[in-house]
Amino acid sequence: MSFTRGNAESEGSGASQSSKNSRLAVSVVALMVSNALLCSVSQAAESSENKSASSEQTLTVTADEAVAPATSTEQSYTVPATRAGTKLNLTQRDIPQSVSTLTQQRIKDQNLQNIGDALANVTGISASQNDSERVDFYSRGFYINNYTYDDIPSTQTGAWNFGETDSDSAIYERIDVVRGSTGLMTGTGNPGAAINLIRKKADSKTFTGNLSTSYGSWDNQRYVADLSGPLNDAGSLRGRVVTGYQDQDSWVDRYHKRKKFLYATVAADLTDTTTLDLGYDYQSRNTDSPTWGGLPTWYSNGSKIHYDRSDNPSADWTHYNILSRKVFANLTTNFDNGWQTRINGTHSESDFDSKLLYVDGYPDQQTGILNSAGYGYAGWYKGVRTQTAVDAYATGPFELAGRQHQLVVGVDYSRQRNKYIYSSDILSPAQVGNWNEWSGNIDEPQWPAWALSSEDTIRQKSAYTAARFSLADPLSLILGARYTRYSANGTSSDMDKNNITPYGGLVYDINETYSAFASYTSIFQPQTYRDQQGSYLKPVTGKDYETGIKGDWNDGQITSSLSVFRIEQENLGQIQNATYVNNSSENAYKSSKGVVSRGVDFEINGAVTENLKMTFGATRYVAKDASGDRSNPYMPQTSLKLFTSYNLPVLRELTVGGGINWQNRTYKEAINPSGVTERVYQGSYPIANLFARYQVNKNLSVQGNVKNIFDREYNTDPSGGVAFNEPRNYSVSLNYNF
Repeated sequence: MSFTRGNAESEGSGASQSSKNSRLAVSVVALMVSNALLCSVSQAAESSENKSASSEQTLTVTADEAVAPATSTEQSYTVPATRAGTKLNLTQRDIPQSVSTLTQQRIKDQNLQNIGDALANVTGISASQNDSERVDFYSRGFYINNYTYDDIPSTQTGAWNFGETDSDSAIYERIDVVRGSTGLMTGTGNPGAAINLIRKKADSKTFTGNLSTSYGSWDNQRYVADLSGPLNDAGSLRGRVVTGYQDQDSWVDRYHKRKKFLYATVAADLTDTTTLDLGYDYQSRNTDSPTWGGLPTWYSNGSKIHYDRSDNPSADWTHYNILSRKVFANLTTNFDNGWQTRINGTHSESDFDSKLLYVDGYPDQQTGILNSAGYGYAGWYKGVRTQTAVDAYATGPFELAGRQHQLVVGVDYSRQRNKYIYSSDILSPAQVGNWNEWSGNIDEPQWPAWALSSEDTIRQKSAYTAARFSLADPLSLILGARYTRYSANGTSSDMDKNNITPYGGLVYDINETYSAFASYTSIFQPQTYRDQQGSYLKPVTGKDYETGIKGDWNDGQITSSLSVFRIEQENLGQIQNATYVNNSSENAYKSSKGVVSRGVDFEINGAVTENLKMTFGATRYVAKDASGDRSNPYMPQTSLKLFTSYNLPVLRELTVGGGINWQNRTYKEAINPSGVTERVYQGSYPIANLFARYQVNKNLSVQGNVKNIFDREYNTDPSGGVAFNEPRNYSVSLNYNF
């Protein structure tokens, strides 16, 4: 389809820029590039601003972003268009919300091997690494549980880990992140962000592929093959296979992990206008001696315990195994009038089997024996989750009052079934033994009979529509709404809710470079948190306001955004210290009233010059409830993320780069040995990374990555006990393209 933007200069992912924040971005880049490069940046921006804005331009965007030219994602940090936020296929400047995109090239440059690594490097996203296997992500102060796969929503539960964030990045074309509420797209308007994972497609009519192998610190071995090509002479039947194996130890003693994955997809052109895609995704992860929560913080006398980074609180008999299988299909038809229809369907089955050990209490500093209230909690958990989802929509242009507009209309349905069983045992301080000499050598308990933790079925039925009205050459209005019927029934919940989520946004093209925007949407977010009695909390409700400026230069090769937001919520779940669900190891939560988060996002992303690619993002927010208490204080309120890639003009075969992620001080509230609630702080810290890639010939390249080059140490479990981040480490990889 094609549509017209008044004075639109380009298409692409991105964001807007005020002069003050531009100077801030440039000043940071100056730490890493020469003055000559900064001059090139200024010249590129000046050249773009001097382009003529006298005529209206037509921007043509394919109805399906998956068939955009390969160069849009394979070599760039930006994309021409995305359905993120509204399901309308729009350029970044036309989306009235903050959107970030992580492309294949960025993932390759930073050697981001799983979704968790990728999200940790996205503007405005912060990670809480609860233990070796579970990581939660937050945005604008709120937990993210909305993950969509090719636009089909899937909700992640915080209590159990089915490996969403450990899914291998090799199978994805790119990752789109929309910050703020996304009820129009996902049905439940998570106030933090929504993660849209775009799978790779079988779109090549010639045989092509990539073979890669890497070796790194702690004997980390990784092998990946990505092969695609035609399955018949005409190329109307195409296939793609991405498969890999990874085996690694860790800086944590006794830890060992093996990962296998297989992704296969077939595309068939049923007619000149209709394509059927079928696919299968298999991922298996097996971990020995995983950690579970953090290490105890204090000795019984009140002094802090000092650990080695390699200390592992698990027992030798512990494990964490995850198996995930997904099948999916979509049928897409493009019509001559620019309209498109698409039917997406998916069925997934995931299960985990974990034997774990958690030690709690205050050991004696001399003997290492836990105090009388201390214990070891041994838990054997199994869980099964199945989800079936279907999404169908039609989208395209229409004319009204002599102007061209866009419309999307759709329906979706999902059913998710969760079942968790457990067996547990309490180990006495004598059984745990001397904590100062802990080695994991402890007898496995005689496990009691299995008990049901919870068994629930969650259903969502939705209908949605959105329209982008061209009110004038420089002004567009997006209006939309989604009706959702949400039900959760089972041992933990009996809920049936109907909700209408409205959405509205304005975009005004100031000139060919800048656009101003404003948006509003409501929040309706059922929660997977449970109170001490085991009941799910009531859904979060509220409002989300956002306004700002976006810009792009050089035909969308570089984009920027500056946004100001305010989020108002009721019933937001907050963790209760030292309180657990039905005396299990699952943290209990309570609802908070009148939570308000307000702040600012900034991002600049793309090809600053012909040789320099850069992403710089900054976020600052303050989130408090009605009583003035800080919401989720273990999450940073200020964060900066910079990454650059520079191709040397004097040696075109060599590309170098690196970046820094910085966040401010955080704290948690914990009960010390005196029974007093104490704030435990984690100071601010930067993490710096470097990479270099040498193109040996047109097919073969070698790349080296060094992470945490200054070997900074910090607590990755800010809401729990003590857990350490990875030390300085390296990897070397070989890539062969054909």
